[in-house]
Amino acid sequence: MSTADQTRISASGAKCLRVLFALSGHSLTGLSNSELSKALNESPATINRCLNTLIAEGAAIKLDSGRFAPSIRVLQMATRHAQEFSKARARMDEIDQRLMAGANL
Repeated sequence: MSTADQTRISASGAKCLRVLFALSGHSLTGLSNSELSKALNESPATINRCLNTLIAEGAAIKLDSGRFAPSIRVLQMATRHAQEFSKARARMDEIDQRLMAGANL
């Protein structure tokens, strides 16, 4: 990324997105602030600010264990993405079947 492009991004926003991406795959058990801090090489205070932001925006939740996980809202987004691709795959399969049926004529 060029220097000019880097001035057009939010460094704090990028950090929060990295925290959200790190939570992926941890919906049930979550991750602790400390685990996120070590994994992302960020201070616990930075991770805490990002988690607070993600929670306020509905992208993360704090589990009863005190650990953090992606929110239902994020999981719903992933599900909608998978459904969209499934519909596209079904449509492509239908077209393939029609093409194959036409090739047998």
